[in-house]
Amino acid sequence: MAVTATMANSGSAGKRLLKEEDMTKVEFETSEEVDVTPTFDTMGLREDLLHGIYAYGFEKPSTIQQRAIKQIIKGRDVIAQSQSGTGKTATFSISVRQCLDIQVLETQALILAPTRELAVQIQKGLLALGDYMNVQCHACIGGTNVGEDIRKLDYGQHVVAGMPGRVFDTIRRRSLRTRAIKMLILDEADEMLNKGFKEQIYDVYRYLPPATQVVLISATLPHEILEMTNKFMTDPLRILGKPNFTVSSMHGDMPQKERESIMEFRSGASRVLISTNVWARGLDVRQVSLIINYDLPNNRELYIHRIGRSGRYGRKGVASTL
Repeated sequence: MAVTATMANSGSAGKRLLKEEDMTKVEFETSEEVDVTPTFDTMGLREDLLHGIYAYGFEKPSTIQQRAIKQIIKGRDVIAQSQSGTGKTATFSISVRQCLDIQVLETQALILAPTRELAVQIQKGLLALGDYMNVQCHACIGGTNVGEDIRKLDYGQHVVAGMPGRVFDTIRRRSLRTRAIKMLILDEADEMLNKGFKEQIYDVYRYLPPATQVVLISATLPHEILEMTNKFMTDPLRILGKPNFTVSSMHGDMPQKERESIMEFRSGASRVLISTNVWARGLDVRQVSLIINYDLPNNRELYIHRIGRSGRYGRKGVASTL
């Protein structure tokens, strides 16, 4: 789909906006040039980033990570449809870290999110992946002290994550300098539109350098999203995630070959595991944070073993009984 660029009349903020185009008849499907990279080791990632990925507990990239990380690293504009729990935050967090120049203490990546909680989660995820990289990341959110934002931004931040309104406010105050920004991430874009952030997203975008790479992540892709991206994305790659949850199952009567589904869960390729008590003992997956008991076990020891599958190695875990 061909697009042409025009200059936006935004005063000192000379940021390109693309022409309007009718998107109501556009069918969204994965671009043909999107390939699958099955391991983190074959993505061309820097060594210190790989150390952080494996230290965090990742073993194998999820479906969206296998398709999107290399494309984002190449500098392409990307539209990715991905549900929560599929590894989307790690997808752009890894990509952002790979593209940063750590020696330049200026904001190089800007991540917009619909809620304060998500912005803080993104910040924590970026920092957690960077145990072996000295990356500065600040969450710019409403309900906090503006003076603290100004102090942090004056110190210098490689990455800023925040809600559109607060981010735009810091740009207008000249606290957040945009001259070095080379990547804009729109996380949960459909939620941002639902919350009425469309114009604020445009306001932020107009202050970014003309060559800024744009990556949009959304669980759904209504026409309003596609119309918005058509204004400021150049020949974007489209990556369509699987529409359903990735679920594995395991029980004692399964043949050994079918029990290999536990490896899908352990690696992160499957996000949910439904199992009998066969999984209550001896199996260890670090990333498990939630255990749901469909019914109560018949003895105390079994209950302890069940809920002990979460919160491993000092991590937090939650157990719920229906």
